[in-house]
Amino acid sequence: MAGQEETTFENGEEWQMQNGESEGDQEERKENEKHMEVDGSIEAWNGFISGGTALDEAEGEVVAEWKPGETVTPQHVLLLNSYTKDYLCSPEDNIYNISFSRFKIRDLGSGAVILDIKKHGPTEIEDVIELDTNRLIQYHFSPAFLALREIGATLEFTVGSKALNRFRLIERHFFRNLLLKTFDFEIGFCIPYSRNTCEHIYCLPDLEPETVEKMIANPFETCSDSFYFVNNKLTMHHKAEYSFSLQREMDKSRE
Repeated sequence: MAGQEETTFENGEEWQMQNGESEGDQEERKENEKHMEVDGSIEAWNGFISGGTALDEAEGEVVAEWKPGETVTPQHVLLLNSYTKDYLCSPEDNIYNISFSRFKIRDLGSGAVILDIKKHGPTEIEDVIELDTNRLIQYHFSPAFLALREIGATLEFTVGSKALNRFRLIERHFFRNLLLKTFDFEIGFCIPYSRNTCEHIYCLPDLEPETVEKMIANPFETCSDSFYFVNNKLTMHHKAEYSFSLQREMDKSRE
């Protein structure tokens, strides 16, 4: 029957063979598929941009600063060399009415919940753009946070009347002008008027002891940009600042 597919196995790998395909065509396709393979580890995924190009091999010059009116693409933000001074889009650009309702962080090693922020909102999903949304948040963590190796970040959000295609989150973490790590997560497709939950696994970077000491001694000089794209168009831009000060923990213990 025309168009029928037959699944075969060769050297432990699965191949899809189309009827009528010559042996030479099959060999060429197999070779192409092998070149397209990407290491499936979380560490590798976080370092790849669209198309499977490693971040340090990405074409183009490093972008020092975004200028108003310029198109913001995933490749653009992946090449930024510092924490942004301004927001690269406005709240009005969130035409999909994406609204975050919960953010939870847990240590994958112990299972302990480190942070759990919930936003109380209406039961029904409202198709209204939140123009007064707070796009900057400050996090207070203990110095022990910097010793963690893997954390899970659960994100809950709702979508308005428009479906999300290729919903993607890119995070860039800096200490001053030092890039600590880039995280790149493909969330995928979300249907209209839906409630969604996803957990991203973060493999935290190995930092030099001197850098860790400076991050602890200088609260909120560790920052991150979170860029949310839909169909490769920047829809939301959030910022975060982090404190790992021991003084904060001592103050909490006295309360």
